[in-house]
Amino acid sequence: MESTPEHQPLKNFPISFFAIVMGLSGFAIALSKGGEVLGLPPMVGNAILLLAFAVFAAITLLYLMKLARYRSEVVKELHHPIKLSFFPASSISLILFSIATLHIDPMLSKVLWSVGTAIQLAFTLFVMSRWIHHSGFEIQHITPAWFIPIVGNILVPIAGVHHFSPEISWFFFSLGLLFWIVLLTIFFYRIIFHHPIAEKLVPTFFILIAPPAVGFISYVALNNGLDNFARVLYYVAMFFVLLLVTQFRMFTRISFFLSWWAYSFPVAAFTIASMLMFQKTGNGAFYQLSWLMLGLLTVLITLLGSMTINAISRKKICVEE
Repeated sequence: MESTPEHQPLKNFPISFFAIVMGLSGFAIALSKGGEVLGLPPMVGNAILLLAFAVFAAITLLYLMKLARYRSEVVKELHHPIKLSFFPASSISLILFSIATLHIDPMLSKVLWSVGTAIQLAFTLFVMSRWIHHSGFEIQHITPAWFIPIVGNILVPIAGVHHFSPEISWFFFSLGLLFWIVLLTIFFYRIIFHHPIAEKLVPTFFILIAPPAVGFISYVALNNGLDNFARVLYYVAMFFVLLLVTQFRMFTRISFFLSWWAYSFPVAAFTIASMLMFQKTGNGAFYQLSWLMLGLLTVLITLLGSMTINAISRKKICVEE
């Protein structure tokens, strides 16, 4: 029987599915770091990494099928003021895989990093060109998801410093850091002086944690040590965690959407950053915080996975908006 107009899974398959890969790969990296810092068995992180690879392959295949069959729908997403920002989640996923495989297979990591970084730069230039030449974007369209295309460049140095000249990594770090500040300023203007963002996009508030947390990890890799600017980045990330914890009731009132996966990668990034702080300072408070965050991240990923599978089985995802 032919699908109804409302539920045509392939036609309505959203680019935001790649946020799942970011969450799973971030979780895998956190577990791997936990093996190094907290003594966790490496097999757990490796299993999650294999799962992330499988999910990435499946999502990529499905989206390419959508491109072949429903090209106009992909074009619509490329012109959408919010959905546009999720296209670089695919290249960021490759960069995250390069980080996850860095100590498992350095050559594979180098290939993944090279491809992911090249695509990320292309997406950055494309998205910024769309912002410059748009004819319909308005202030209410900006959400923290807008950070993904530009600020995602701040991930590049984590594995990049091991593969090529550090100057390349400094280029991407500088780009990500600068536009994090620019977009953060615009976003706070938007939420203070304009209407609240739509309910289904509320989870994207967690993306606020990611730039300073990832920036801290990248800066430590570039600087090969901990200094006061690194501390600034880490504690800004910690402040956003605390700020969002105080908004707990706001998050519990919203229905499940695929956007809930926006919770996952930022929490993983702060978890990894906390482990790195413990490594660099030897402060036991960061050791305890690392365990707490890793426990929360595990519960979160488990919850998101089960709710996503349930939503797919009930045909609540891949529906026409």
